[in-house]
Amino acid sequence: MKEVMATDVDGRDETERMDSDEAAQDFEEFYRSHMISMVRLAHVVTGSNAAAEDLVQDAFVKLAPRLESRRDPVPYLRAMVLNECRMWFRRRDVEARHSTIDDRVVLPPELDTTWVHLLQLPPRRRAALYLRYYEDLSVNDIAEAMGCRPSTVRSLLRRGLASMKEVVDHG
Repeated sequence: MKEVMATDVDGRDETERMDSDEAAQDFEEFYRSHMISMVRLAHVVTGSNAAAEDLVQDAFVKLAPRLESRRDPVPYLRAMVLNECRMWFRRRDVEARHSTIDDRVVLPPELDTTWVHLLQLPPRRRAALYLRYYEDLSVNDIAEAMGCRPSTVRSLLRRGLASMKEVVDHG
C-alpha cells in the first residue's frame, strides 16, 4: 500500500511549508535589522529619501531569493544598494536629457547643515565618506561595497574630506 503525505491547498507538503516559513522569518528579521541603515546609505548617496526607500526595497527584493546562499549577506546587500543608487543616477540623467519640462522640486534645506554640505559632494565621495565615518567601515569593506580598489577608496576619502572642508569654509 502506498503511503500518502498530507499536502496543503497549494500542493506543498508540511516540511516544505515549514522550511519556507522559517526562511520568510529569517528574511523578515534580516530586513528589519538592516533596512534603516541601508536607507540611510542610499539617502546619503542620492539625496532623496523617497528614492532611497525605493532603491533599498528593490535591493532587498533582489536579495531575497539569494539570502540563504550568502555566508555574510550584509556586504552583498550594501553593494547592491550602491549599485541601485548608481543605476538611479544613470536613469535620472537619461530622463533629464530627454525631458522637456522642468520638474525639479526645490525643498527647504535640512536642519543638519552637515548633511546639506555632504549632499553638495559628488555621489561616490559622498558614499565613501558616509561608509567610512557614519557606518565605520574599513577601507577594504568600502572598496568591496563600491566595487573598486582600496586605493580608490582612500583617494575618494581624501578628496571628499578636502571637498567638505572647502564647502564648509566657503558655504
